[in-house]
Amino acid sequence: MVNEKIQIVCESENIRIDAYLSEALNDLSRNYIQKLITGGHVTLNGEVLNSKKIKVSMDDFIEIHIPEPELLSIKAESIPLEIVYEDDDLMIINKPQGMVVHPAPGNYTGTLVNALMAFTEKLSSINGVIRPGIVHRIDKDTSGLLMVAKNNKAHECLAAQLKDKSTVRVYYAIVNGVVKSDSGTIDKPLGRHPKDRKKIAIVPDGREAVTHYEVLERFKYHTLVKLKLETGRTHQIRVHMASIGYPLLGDPVYGVKSERVKYEGQALHAKIIGFEHPTTHEMMIFESDLPEYFTKLLNKCRSL
Repeated sequence: MVNEKIQIVCESENIRIDAYLSEALNDLSRNYIQKLITGGHVTLNGEVLNSKKIKVSMDDFIEIHIPEPELLSIKAESIPLEIVYEDDDLMIINKPQGMVVHPAPGNYTGTLVNALMAFTEKLSSINGVIRPGIVHRIDKDTSGLLMVAKNNKAHECLAAQLKDKSTVRVYYAIVNGVVKSDSGTIDKPLGRHPKDRKKIAIVPDGREAVTHYEVLERFKYHTLVKLKLETGRTHQIRVHMASIGYPLLGDPVYGVKSERVKYEGQALHAKIIGFEHPTTHEMMIFESDLPEYFTKLLNKCRSL
């Protein structure tokens, strides 16, 4: 019996299917994906795969079937949520730093999904049982605003807006170094690191990734920047800023080893989110205050 089915239209060319899926579904390890393929749980254009070495082509249709044992331990949990907005179609959640968005193999508790399941039974089912209502994600150590769909119609509408780049997503970040330019655009393709699959890197054949940045305040050793996303790739802001010499303060993966302000977990907050409402078609904009951890870091940077 299968309890979750994930459907993907391929956006890459001439790459092994296990490598492509580990990039597209970054919450599942490549090893786990390979086991799904060898276990007959992945189909390519309707045909069950018999090899993890098969290469995908643009617009290939892939279905991944997650077996029931991976889902049995997912339970509703009474975890406090900051709900910024809610109606019959959607919710806007202000996610705290340190909370994982949805369960993944080896991590089935304490996530935003566990909290949502305790709060409401009305969540979209498009992304399956592991990710009910989840339209997009932000990293565990990134705080801020997140859209949640309460039905499939709303989910499809919001996902379409993310795909056509019509949503508004603005982040605030504290970076190491004093950014010289008042503003700029980083347009560099992203994909899995060729040697370390847990990391994202700038790669020639990666997926399009565009980040616009603007300096808000300069300190002696750091800079507060506002970042507007055109695309929403995994670790996009973290990798892009590191690529121009200004890694995020506290970033344990792409940051600097020795920092003047000690902090664990990147200083990144999803401050503004905007979209067209799925039913009313009204343009909606939500803005959150900077959380306490972020303002404390700002004060430390100012005091140096």
